[in-house]
Amino acid sequence: MFKKSKLLLLIVFVFSAIIIGFITKSFADEKPKVVVVFKDLNSQYWEILNAGVIKGFQDFGIDGKVLAPRVGTIEEQNAILEQVLKEKPDVLVVSPIVPSEAIPILEKFVEIDIPVLLLDTDDPWANKTSYIGTNNFELGEKAGSLIASHLQPGDEVALIGGDLSSPVSGDRMRGAKQSLEDAGIIVAAQITELSNDSKPVRNAMTTILKNHHDIKGVMASNDEIALKALDVINERGMNIPVTGADGTTEMLELIKDGTLPGTVAQNPYDMGYLSVENALKVAEGEKVEKNIDSGVDIIIKENAEGRLKFLNKLLK
Repeated sequence: MFKKSKLLLLIVFVFSAIIIGFITKSFADEKPKVVVVFKDLNSQYWEILNAGVIKGFQDFGIDGKVLAPRVGTIEEQNAILEQVLKEKPDVLVVSPIVPSEAIPILEKFVEIDIPVLLLDTDDPWANKTSYIGTNNFELGEKAGSLIASHLQPGDEVALIGGDLSSPVSGDRMRGAKQSLEDAGIIVAAQITELSNDSKPVRNAMTTILKNHHDIKGVMASNDEIALKALDVINERGMNIPVTGADGTTEMLELIKDGTLPGTVAQNPYDMGYLSVENALKVAEGEKVEKNIDSGVDIIIKENAEGRLKFLNKLLK
């Protein structure tokens, strides 16, 4: 009888150990769920950023997915965020099209203890866990300094870009203006509130060239605007340096072949990768920095080719 009891206890012990081991392994194998919501996926900038996010998912063992509005509207993005809220991921990473419109929904994530990391576009929202991206004022300062390095004090330049109230384009414009004026360069024209669409950008650049014949440089708040402005300049047979902000392959090609002297560039790949790396830290209960700067690079002919090769490999 005693032997049978011992045998029964042994069987129960072994069975319990197997069950506990299975449960422990199940928890260990469970991957953190991270959802990343972009502004869109229709431009090269977001393709590069997406490549960084996907690489992060792979390297850090994340159960992750990327979502984005098809047309890039606030309403679409908010609808996506409401759907993600129902899925209850471990961490949300989001690049809000208009932060003030998204924050009421983002507050709902915080209310159910889902950390929210802002990506690419910052906001002074108190409940964000972190911002990962570019210091856009610093980017503008570097762009202004780059233009100024090719000019003389007293020369005139133009600034062209998006909404001044935006934490992205607005900060870039303000940073550029400050560094240009510090260098003695005159900001003779400034047209903002532009979308990336061809017609308004072309009209704005045409107006600038018509009213300001002595413009010797242009700073645009992003590469899409910069390239459209450059088209207008080239059509008029003029040679005016233009800087953008994103470091897309088309801008890099123009620098590599000497058409443009240089530009400033964000690091969208690094931005995406860092967002996933820090989302994992947050999911595991670690504290992360409130602001994580992905950096700004000055691109000139000497380093354009190397960066171009890297991006072309990503975008295959």
